[in-house]
Amino acid sequence: MKKDIHPQYYQAKVSCACGNSFIVGSTKQAIQTDICSACHPFFTGEQRFIDTQGRVEKFVKKQQVAAKHLATKKAKNQVAEKKEYRPRTLREMLQKKQ
Repeated sequence: MKKDIHPQYYQAKVSCACGNSFIVGSTKQAIQTDICSACHPFFTGEQRFIDTQGRVEKFVKKQQVAAKHLATKKAKNQVAEKKEYRPRTLREMLQKKQ
């Protein structure tokens, strides 16, 4: 192996939000997690609602911003439709006169 190209390898302590901790090998000295095998519903068989850092609120906020954008876009389209029709080509002008 070449010298000084590999990262430092540590015995890292992984700490979960539920209070569980365990040791793994990593390039970081400490790792913080929100959920682990001791508290994850898949492994425990329990149904739990897990809202990590306001995911639901963040999604609702994005939906509200999108709805506002859509409303302004519709308003602009309605204003554009109300404008007087102007033919763009000679062919359209001739067909309108007939």
